[in-house]
Amino acid sequence: MKLGFIGGGVMAEAIIAGVRRANLDADITGGEPVAARRATLESEYKVTGVAENSAAIDGADLIVLAVKPQHIDGVAAQISGTLSPDQTVLSILAGVKMHTLGTKLNHGRLIRVMPNTPAQVGEGMSAWSASPEVPDDVREFAGQILDALGVAIYMEDEKYVDMALAVSASGPAFVYVFMESLIDAGVLLGLPRDMAHTLAQQLIIGSGVLARESGKHPAELRNLVTSPGGTTAAGLQIMEDAGFRGTVVKAAVAAWERGEELGKGSK
Repeated sequence: MKLGFIGGGVMAEAIIAGVRRANLDADITGGEPVAARRATLESEYKVTGVAENSAAIDGADLIVLAVKPQHIDGVAAQISGTLSPDQTVLSILAGVKMHTLGTKLNHGRLIRVMPNTPAQVGEGMSAWSASPEVPDDVREFAGQILDALGVAIYMEDEKYVDMALAVSASGPAFVYVFMESLIDAGVLLGLPRDMAHTLAQQLIIGSGVLARESGKHPAELRNLVTSPGGTTAAGLQIMEDAGFRGTVVKAAVAAWERGEELGKGSK
């Protein structure tokens, strides 16, 4: 299958790397205006680099929009008149709904994906949905691409893709702030920073893997660590007093609301 990328940034590279890692049969052309970036994609992933978006999508079966949401109008102006009915457009633009994409591009075959940055190392989470016009073979190939990035969940109702943005797409930043805080706590207690970093990083990796592999509810796993009157209970009480849970919920809701604003702004 021939893939044409509009945009050659971090997420575009993650997707291309996943395609290559999974040895999917794909001929890839990448539209990227920065020459140095094109050269990197060409040398690292055997991508045909081009400067113009129109050249990137020429003859492509699946076109991947990997630009910032605020750039959709400019991209639409460049490609809307050149899309053919048998091409499918896959968008990773945060907040931009399929209805908006279809209207701006005057196109019906659409796939919308909300990936996240751990896709760069094959441990990503992708939420996605597709319009009824997308043929089965393209839908299947898109699923294979997303599976190569980590875990993918297909959502019949597009509204869940927007909600996933708040949890899995913005979520890595929330986790990194938590990691930073633990590292700072270790340094405050007297640990060397590199040692505190390793401790915090591995506990987050290990906790996530344990939750996935055990299938247990997070509350059950938390209780396994929390002895009555013990050290963990004392720390958890501080988190509860500070409104930790409520703050995380508010952060996720704020991310969702911002996504909705971006979607409205692109209409």
